[in-house]
Amino acid sequence: MNNHFYRWFGRSVRQGVASKSLLKTALMAITMLVSISIYAQDKTVSGKVTDKGDGSGMPGVSISVKGSNKGTQTDINGAYKIAAPANATLVFSFVGYGKQEVVVGARSELNVALVSENKALDEVVVVGYGTTTRKDATGGVTSLTAKDFNQGVIASPEQLLQGRAAGVQMTPNSGEPGAGINIRIRGTTSIRSGNGPLYVVDGIPLDGSSTVDGADGSAGFGNVAAKNPLNFMNPSDIESISVLKDASAAAIYGARGANGVVLITTKKGKSGQSNLNVSIGTSIASNYKNYDVLSTSAFLTEAAKAGLDVNNKTINAGSSTNWQDQVYRTAVTQNYNLSYGGGNDATNYFFSLGYNDQQGTVKGTSMGRVTARINATHKLFDNKVVLGVAMTTSQIKDKGAATGGDIGFEGNVISRAIQTNPTYPILAADGSYFTNGTPAFRNPVSLLEQINIGGSTARTLMNITGTWNITKDLTYKANFGLDNSNGVTRTSVQPNTPGFSVNIPNNQGYSRIANRYITTTTIEHTLNYKTVLGKSKIDAIAGFSYQKFENQSNYVQALYFTSPAGFDLSNNLNFVDNSGTQKAFSGGSAKSQYDLQSYFGRVNYSFNDKYLLTGTLRVDGSSKFGLNNKYGYFPSVGAAWRLSNESFIPKEIFSDLKLRTNWGITGNQEFPTNTSLATYAPNSGAGGISKENVPNPDIKWESTTAYGVGLDFGLMKGRLTGTVDYFNKSTNNLLFPFAAPQPDVATTRWANIPADIRNTGVEFSLNYQILAGTKLGWDASVNTTFLKNEVAKLDVATIQTGNLYGQGLSGVFIQPITQGYPLYGFFLNDFKGYDSNGNTILSAEKSYKGSPFPTMVWGLTNNFTYGSWNASLFINGQSGGYIYNNTATAVLNRGSLKQGNNVTPYTLSSTTGQAYGDAPVASTFYLEKSDFIRISNLSIGHTVKLPANSFAKSLNISLTGQNLLLISNYSGLDPEISNPAAARGTGANAIPSLGIDYISYPKARAFTLGVSANF
Repeated sequence: MNNHFYRWFGRSVRQGVASKSLLKTALMAITMLVSISIYAQDKTVSGKVTDKGDGSGMPGVSISVKGSNKGTQTDINGAYKIAAPANATLVFSFVGYGKQEVVVGARSELNVALVSENKALDEVVVVGYGTTTRKDATGGVTSLTAKDFNQGVIASPEQLLQGRAAGVQMTPNSGEPGAGINIRIRGTTSIRSGNGPLYVVDGIPLDGSSTVDGADGSAGFGNVAAKNPLNFMNPSDIESISVLKDASAAAIYGARGANGVVLITTKKGKSGQSNLNVSIGTSIASNYKNYDVLSTSAFLTEAAKAGLDVNNKTINAGSSTNWQDQVYRTAVTQNYNLSYGGGNDATNYFFSLGYNDQQGTVKGTSMGRVTARINATHKLFDNKVVLGVAMTTSQIKDKGAATGGDIGFEGNVISRAIQTNPTYPILAADGSYFTNGTPAFRNPVSLLEQINIGGSTARTLMNITGTWNITKDLTYKANFGLDNSNGVTRTSVQPNTPGFSVNIPNNQGYSRIANRYITTTTIEHTLNYKTVLGKSKIDAIAGFSYQKFENQSNYVQALYFTSPAGFDLSNNLNFVDNSGTQKAFSGGSAKSQYDLQSYFGRVNYSFNDKYLLTGTLRVDGSSKFGLNNKYGYFPSVGAAWRLSNESFIPKEIFSDLKLRTNWGITGNQEFPTNTSLATYAPNSGAGGISKENVPNPDIKWESTTAYGVGLDFGLMKGRLTGTVDYFNKSTNNLLFPFAAPQPDVATTRWANIPADIRNTGVEFSLNYQILAGTKLGWDASVNTTFLKNEVAKLDVATIQTGNLYGQGLSGVFIQPITQGYPLYGFFLNDFKGYDSNGNTILSAEKSYKGSPFPTMVWGLTNNFTYGSWNASLFINGQSGGYIYNNTATAVLNRGSLKQGNNVTPYTLSSTTGQAYGDAPVASTFYLEKSDFIRISNLSIGHTVKLPANSFAKSLNISLTGQNLLLISNYSGLDPEISNPAAARGTGANAIPSLGIDYISYPKARAFTLGVSANF
């Protein structure tokens, strides 16, 4: 029978009943469809979003329809309007406030009150011997975490924050892997060395000494600077970095805090979760810029104009060689990291392994590093006792090249690659390295392949802590730390290397092995008391610290090798001719040791969460100082007023407003040991010993008195935050080595200079959450520092530094330290042009022409998120400073072409009218502005969406570019560089320099592809 119900339900139904049932069912279905259609149809929902704390309207709140792309923002009064279906869920979000999700339902008006989370103000900041929160900090502290760090090829921890912190300026010595970095926090405070900050890793203050010697250049290739001692740390292990900038923050470190303090905190395991992370990165890098020297044909044309005979084989050897291509390469860096962390209520743990192999853009140069770390804590006796261990160990292998910055006319591998005649071949017809027949000629490829510079450093840093929670308010902590490093540098020059017959006897080869052993032992005891008494909060700490520093070194040097070409000289020192009058071997050793004993205390007091006061005192005793001044006293005071908690401050405008002020004294004891005592040195020429240093029992601490005022603010419900700081630092009692007074036979007497070095400036930091949507986010931050440096007082004769190098420039200093001018200011003759004979015309007298310190340094960061994508762009720059182009003076000058060397087209165009025989002289002609704008870092990342049963918890892919664009009028390669060899003197007695560029290792542009997975 034709009954549909029968077919549907498989049973017989009477026709009348079926007809009624069918009608009922149809009506119900139609009703449901209409209802669903109506329910799914968009309707307009409006309302207002307010702050639950004060009821004020909140502009800029993001409102989105969950699961869709629909969204809007509240207006200036907090009102909004959005189209959404009745079954939709609206998501309300704003930075610093808890997110809310609300179902629309039948309502057309929906008002929401968001609750402030104050995450930014409650963020924990690491300070000396403890932590605080941003809202309770009275001192100048900048804290950065992983989200703020620079990305890409990072060799050492401080590179993570380069350009990211106001008041912190970093100038790399060169672009070589692992090269040292010149770091200044709120200016330069001392005339001589010891201007770098104190580094503290997980509570252990580090000895800032180089752990491996640079290559000794006595064989004639120039001294190659030591590498960065912080290279032993794996940047991937770092959780946060705090920079203590003012006296209130840094005085807890007393005698070592005058130049600021950098606190490095490594990653720890977290309770309740375990995580295995694997990250892999591969980078390629090439020089951002090379010198645009003349091509072979252009060189021959210009050589003829200079009066050279281009038919002479010393001028035209018939080849065409791009020497920079022979020296430089595209470098590859590989970086692998594995970490595992986790824990429970009693135990937390974190383990990591890292491998980094960074090639340099100069062929043969590299830095390889293997690291391992363990951090663990364990609670005992119902959490009354907490034991902790933090240990990192590393093995670093450096390979260098003859890139020393104190080389003369003979040249190093960089200068020879620039100026070597392009018609010369690499090899002669017999397969040996080509030479033009002159004893001083150096073949660039020979310098790379016949000079071997290698270093190896093994370093372990460990600290063990024990914490006893005596009461809920009182805690005792013991800390034992050991920092041990063994470094060796092996240097050799093969026999018959072209250009070394004058420097190495009989040109029979040279080798030197130098060892350095550094051990620092730290023992600390602290008592910490925290309590709340009504409206008062007290956080007090008292402690004792003892550190012992030991530094040993030895070396052996060999000459007159009899081994065949290509032999490994450093590992076969016995292959020498030590007969007759030939002294094939020489050597030496040294040891220094000093102790630092300290007592310290700090009290943080807060009343009603409005008025904050911090008082600190540290007493340091050092064996370096004379009997009359063994101890130094370093007090500080900081105060803050949280205006935003006062009733007269409008909460609808200010989410945070805090006024800070500080004053304090910090010290500097970074000078050689035993300088207060009579010391003696061997007289290698005549035998016996001779007096070296005159004792001075009155020598005392170099001290810096600083004061400042700052303002922290938050606007637009915390969406816009910032700080403004003014600082004034004055350093006196400067430590300095003078010539020993007659008739004493010694050479040196250390004393305190009656001087005053001042650094004043203003810092700005601003953070703005431009977009805070769940789909699209954009925040920007900018930091700016304005700095003035001045030698306000110097009651001694002018101290010379700023040493120039190159032919005819020996003994030329251009940065005399002079009262009334900045440290390392440039004093030069004015360039007046050329006379009718093409000779340089100069002013009669030298005068001050500029400072190497930029008056303004800034950095701008933009962070973007869009769904599973993220991007970060960092741009930085500086202005107001100067740089002296020693490379142009000594290497790229018109007279160099007359000698058969290559130059750049700019060399010739900029010296029109100069005679080829006019010798280069230091003048304002070579002084240039160091202003620049640089796109330093651009990173794009994507979080891969994984299925629920995926092998990994998360998977991230990133692409990072570094040093992408440089905008500068500087005629050299890069204005952000400084030759450390421009200092006057060497070692601990050196008077440093700043802002002189001389044949520096070029900076690279790098691209990094990274993958990171969590399991």
